[in-house]
Amino acid sequence: MEYQRLANTEIYPDAEEYTPTFVGADSELDRRREVERRLLRKLDLRVGFLVLVYIMNYMDRNNMAAARLKGLEEDLRLTGQEFNTLISVLFIGYGIMQIPSNIYLNRIRRPSLYLSWCIFLWGIISISTGQCQLWSCSFHAALASRFLLGFSEAVYYPGVLLMLSRWYKRDELGLRMAYFTGGSSLANAFGSLIASGVLATMDGKLGYQAWRWLFFCEGVLTCMIAASAFFIVPDFPTTPAFWLTNEERMLAQKRMEEESDGINHDSIKVVEGSGLAKALTDWKVWWLAIALAILNVALSYSFFFPTLAATMGYSPTITLLLCAPPWIVGLLTSFYVMGHSDRTGDRFWHIVGPVSMGIIGFVLAITSTDTPARYLSLFFMTQITVSYIVLLAWLSNSIPESSSKRAVSIAFANTLSSTSNIASSYVWPAAWGPSYVNSFLICILTASVSLSMLWVYRLHLIDLNKEAEMNECALGLPTGFRYVT
Repeated sequence: MEYQRLANTEIYPDAEEYTPTFVGADSELDRRREVERRLLRKLDLRVGFLVLVYIMNYMDRNNMAAARLKGLEEDLRLTGQEFNTLISVLFIGYGIMQIPSNIYLNRIRRPSLYLSWCIFLWGIISISTGQCQLWSCSFHAALASRFLLGFSEAVYYPGVLLMLSRWYKRDELGLRMAYFTGGSSLANAFGSLIASGVLATMDGKLGYQAWRWLFFCEGVLTCMIAASAFFIVPDFPTTPAFWLTNEERMLAQKRMEEESDGINHDSIKVVEGSGLAKALTDWKVWWLAIALAILNVALSYSFFFPTLAATMGYSPTITLLLCAPPWIVGLLTSFYVMGHSDRTGDRFWHIVGPVSMGIIGFVLAITSTDTPARYLSLFFMTQITVSYIVLLAWLSNSIPESSSKRAVSIAFANTLSSTSNIASSYVWPAAWGPSYVNSFLICILTASVSLSMLWVYRLHLIDLNKEAEMNECALGLPTGFRYVT
């Protein structure tokens, strides 16, 4: 096999000196395809494990809503908006940690160790939430626990998105992000099933209320998974890995070098050294981050999903069981939509479709009072979560210049969206229930505003692509980089 020196080693400063070219004879191309298939298969298996961890991440974050159905508010003596504050404070810690974490993650050689320790930490904190009031007869213990949980969980989601963008090409990234982010839908589905079983069978065991057992069980499971994460979570392509051959690892680096073809490499080194400044001075990053934050307000219903399902009048156990099917349907939809989005190279219209479905669900919930229609509205609502996945993939596709800028951009967008969650937790006060008409109207408004911003952004990218095409034709240059629209 032929080898050549990396043309742009500043893209991967820790890269090996040589990388396979895979050019020339058909046998070389066949060899590359074979190695690439093996590489992607190994990567996809690890993405499957990342999904499992993200399921625990989301379950540990959202089990407060299920615990509410079985006496959490009464045992912690919560009044007024204190439950909403427990939901909100998690996102304060979540927002504080994301950008510094991703900056640090982008600079280390073994992100798997860093992420695994954080997974173990949030498992311990989740267990401690079940001890609230046993240590302190106040709501402040739960408040501190929720803040620390958000602080430790903030590392995982933007960190994994960064790692995926360092392994997968643009036409592969969207579907993998759908697999990974789809873990939130699986968490909502299976979390409801697990919560239903725990809350129905564990009340009074060893002297603990059922809602405490929910935190104990899920926290212990998270800690057990963290032990496996040390060996399964991938590092970056430039880091030697026991699960990759040298040939596969060099091809992984080569693939990312090819992805940057058509970018002005003279400026890459400067960008790598100032990813934070470059990200925060790029209006595109701000525009997409704000659009994501506004869209996130429309997604705030997910934190109160059991509460919305409870308006149908069933017992807590039946209510939690009914929460699972809408999320499973939403997950299946996300796989199809993201796969089609990758194949067609379109992002905007694949955001419009799911958001429109979500708006239909909000309208149906407002206008209908009978139980079947209200339950159907939940299926429509879960479709809007697909748009969040597509938008994150679009953001990653829009930052081709460097990994450091992409790391900060992903973390910044998630930080801003987390900040919106701090306020959106108060969009669903108990006083507006059980119809929550005002809450649904706010969701419809924010979803519409977000779509309008993304339409403007799409028009801008179309203009940039046309300008690039005209310059290439005028100068006789080969086709270079194009923005995904």
